[in-house]
Amino acid sequence: MNNKVVSVKALPELARLTVEEFVRSNQRVTVDETSLPEYREQRAGIFVTLYKNGQLRGCIGTINPVQENVLIEVINNAISSCRNDPRFNPVQAEELPLIKYSVSVLMPPEPVDSVEQLDAQRYGVIVTASHNRRGLLLPRLEGINSVNEQVYHAMAKAGINPSEPVSLSRFESIEHKE
Repeated sequence: MNNKVVSVKALPELARLTVEEFVRSNQRVTVDETSLPEYREQRAGIFVTLYKNGQLRGCIGTINPVQENVLIEVINNAISSCRNDPRFNPVQAEELPLIKYSVSVLMPPEPVDSVEQLDAQRYGVIVTASHNRRGLLLPRLEGINSVNEQVYHAMAKAGINPSEPVSLSRFESIEHKE
């Protein structure tokens, strides 16, 4: 079967159309040639976040780019966010009208020496421990009011014990919301 070709004006719209098509028909979308040309040559890590009634409903992404461009990265991560987030059951068709979308375009991460170099509003954080366990938290998350909370939650996501030695990285991101 052929993928459905969509015309979009913004990354969250691409995430929405991707999830809606995938949930309803199990098909992927393809972006038409005229949509979002600025992202056709750009590569970046992308996180797609789904909210239902203001609450987190799914969030999956890539720290570094793995696809040929931002558009394909958004499509793949939107599908993962609606289907593969282990914290949630897969999104069902009846939920689709209730979901809002956010797409975060990540800048390359940079290592930091201490939490003093972090800022939960400006930077996302990546916490890495032994055996390549890694947790990431985006910047500007509701309910995360300090760097210590940000690091704690990133560690918890990765199953890292608070007493374990970790390395820290930070990144900036540009969030596109519906």
